[in-house]
Order: sequence, then C-alpha cells, then structure tokens
Amino acid sequence: MTDFYGLNLKNLLEKAHVGVVVHRWDTSIVYANPTALKLLGLSFEEISNKVTSDLTWDFVDYAGNKLLEENYPVNKVKLTQKSVTNEIIGIVNKDNKTLWFMINAYPEGEVGSDTRSIIITFNDISDFKQLYFFSDIVENTQDIVIVCEADNIQYPTGPKIVYVNKAFETLTGYAKEEVLGETPRILQGDLTDKAAMSRINVALSNHVAITETLLNYDIKGRPYWIEMNIIPLKNKFGEVTHFGAIERDVSERKFHLEQLQFRNQELKSLKSELEQLVCDRTLELQKANEKLEKIAFFDPLTNIPNRRFFIDQVHRLIKSCNRRKVSIAFGLIDIDDFKLVNDTHGHDAGDLILVELANYLEKFCRVDEAFCRYGGEEFAFAVAIENESDLDSLTSRLIEGIRGLKPTLGGHDLSITASAGFKLCKPSDYLDFEKAMKQADIALYHSKQNGKNRVTIESEIDDDCCNIINLVKPDKITSLHKD
Repeated sequence: MTDFYGLNLKNLLEKAHVGVVVHRWDTSIVYANPTALKLLGLSFEEISNKVTSDLTWDFVDYAGNKLLEENYPVNKVKLTQKSVTNEIIGIVNKDNKTLWFMINAYPEGEVGSDTRSIIITFNDISDFKQLYFFSDIVENTQDIVIVCEADNIQYPTGPKIVYVNKAFETLTGYAKEEVLGETPRILQGDLTDKAAMSRINVALSNHVAITETLLNYDIKGRPYWIEMNIIPLKNKFGEVTHFGAIERDVSERKFHLEQLQFRNQELKSLKSELEQLVCDRTLELQKANEKLEKIAFFDPLTNIPNRRFFIDQVHRLIKSCNRRKVSIAFGLIDIDDFKLVNDTHGHDAGDLILVELANYLEKFCRVDEAFCRYGGEEFAFAVAIENESDLDSLTSRLIEGIRGLKPTLGGHDLSITASAGFKLCKPSDYLDFEKAMKQADIALYHSKQNGKNRVTIESEIDDDCCNIINLVKPDKITSLHKD
C-alpha cells in the first residue's frame, strides 16, 4: 500500500484494533488485517478470493434472523452505491457461536474503475450486545428490577440506586430520574419489618443472596407487599460491584393469605366453640342420663334404690351367694300403723318417717347387701347369710335400730316401729326370687298378726315340707320352720 503523509498505510491497518476487510467490486476478498482474522477466527487463506456466496458462515440480524445474501453489508454497498453505517450484524462461526459486530461499509475508487473496491470495518460488540439484549428484557418485564451499588450499603446514604425498570415506576409512582442516586429505604416506612431489614443488611454485608417479603410504600404513601430476591452481581474479576433486586408485588396474595389465616382463626374459634358446645351438651346429656337413671332406679322421696334397682342387685347377690355356697335371706319391712301417723300428724310426718327409715337402712346395710323402698311404707332387704343363727342377730339389730329412731317434726318427736318378715334360702341355681319374696311377705303378715314391732323368719330345713309354725320369742322374733 502507498504512503500517506509519509506513513505506510498497510502498517497502520496491520496494527489497528479495528477489523478491516477489503473486497473487490465482485465481493471477492483481497485483504484482511490481523484483527479481522482474529475476530473471525480464520486464516487469510480461508477467506482469500472468496466471494459472499462462498462464505462458510451465516449472517444474522439484530433479532437473530438469518440475512439474505443481498442484505450482506458488502452486497448492500454494491447494490445501492451507498455506505452502510453502524449496522449491528451477527456472524455465526464454524463453532455455531454468534459473534456480534458493529459494521461500517463503504465504496472506494472511481465508478466503473477496475480497481474499485468495498472496504468493511467492524468492532466486536458481543459483550455490549448481550447487555443491551438483556436490558430490553429487564426493562419490559412485569417484575420490578432495582440495581444498587455495593460499595456503600450503610444507612442513611447507601446503597445507591443506579437502575430501575418500568415496572418499578408503574408500581411506586416514582420516575426513574427521581430515584437514581437515592436508596431503597425511601420506599420503607414505620410498619416495615425491622427484623427483615436487618436480615437484608447482614446479607448485603456478606455479599450473599437473600429472599424476603417486605412492606413498602409508594410515592403517595399507599402500602404494598413485595417479595424480593436480592443477588450480588460480580464483574469479570469476581468482585461484587452491585446488588440486583428482583421484586414482585404480592399485596393481593398477602391479602388473601391474611384473609385465609383470619378465616382459619375463625374456623378454629368456631371449632373450639363447637367442641365446648358438644362438651356442654354431652355433660348435660350425662346429667340428664344420670337423672333419668336416678328416676329409673332410685326412689325420689327417700333417694334410696327402688324395686327395679333392688331386683337387679338381688340377681347379682344370688349369683355371688351361689359361688360362695352361702344362704341368702330376703326380707320385707313394713312401718307399723303408718296410716294412723299420716291421719294424726299429716303426710309430712309420714314422709319424714320414710326418709328417716331409708337413711337408717342405708347406714345399716353393707356394700354387698341389697335394700330398697319396695312400695308405700314397705322396704325390702336381701343379705348373704353364712350361718342361720347370724340372721337372728342381724334381724334383732335391725328392729331395735328402727325402734330407736326419733324423727322430729314441728317440735314433736315421732316414734317408729316396724314389722319384718324374712325368708332364708339355701344357695341354688334355681332360686325363685318372686316366690321367696312372697314367702317373706307371708312371714311379715305373721309379724303383724302377732302384735307388730317384731320379725318373723321362715327358714328352709326340708324342701319336702312347708308347714308353718309360729314361735314367739322374748325379743319379738318369730321363726316359721318347715318340718
């Protein structure tokens, strides 16, 4: 190449940091400087004298679409006779990697001259193109993006905002120019979680990523919730130079979550109330059942077992006596002259005497003995007897105890006497309770007939005989024996 102002033009091109390729007018390549060959990753032999139709790489436009051959920069110059300025073209090399170049192309020489050429110059802008490409994505994403400097994160000046996208402006109401150089703390308020802010500060200080949900405020003071992911951004030397925050407005989700939590709390409260109601109703039912059971099995006046409960207890006692091989005695106790008491002192006196006798029987009887108010002024009694003589002693104490009761009504002492009839039965799986009680009733009748205030006992000696004999004893106990 010729000298230009005393300089060798080829030497300048050989040392230039810009790629230079010279095409003949037919687009065949006659020269490529070292920078061009290095950027293209080719040797001069691989491209020398090649026209555009011979090239082994593809050209793509800014959007990544393959260019038609007539749109190659060198062909555009040839067809239009005009220069191509600052056109961004991608070249897909033999490794299928796209390199991006800023290309200028212009014609050189006289029109129609055999030496006319087309000169192409280009710079590698792959890094810039990638950044520019991603900035388009970030700028138009619906998520909020904030980039802050990492060199100063301390309150109140840092970290400084260097970039926000359109979504940030839309959500916060702040224009980009208003927040550049400011700190994200302008979005925070009194109700912003101080503990979360402290965790963010620790993460930034340690150059680590962090995810938090935070309450922020827009330019008008309207609160909103954001879910933010903060990541450290490094340069090519591995140094953290910035922090990027990708944020999403989760106010609606937060509201629904709070509503759900509130509803869950209401449901828990309702469940607790229902459980308490069920518990209360269960307790009421238990009390009602107990009341019904008491009505069913206990005499309402005297509060001692009634005939129904007595029969259940007697059947258990019979089984127990059969297992133990002991006798069982059934008795009926009747208050003497009870009608006369009611007629003389009134029904209150009669009720008082019934209650006093019931209280006495409750204290007199052991746990394994059965007793009840059998009906009217009659009381029934059943007891296990190991020896026949034990029954004489027991009935004697029973009558004497009743005789000693002195209930008082209206300042007047009332006396009580009672007559009793007992039937003593040997243990048997075929013991007839109803029959035994009838025989006890017959014995009671004999006590009444023989002057009252006494006990008559019928005992079984011979199952084949059932003659009744009256024996009057000094203690007013009469035995009726079967001979």
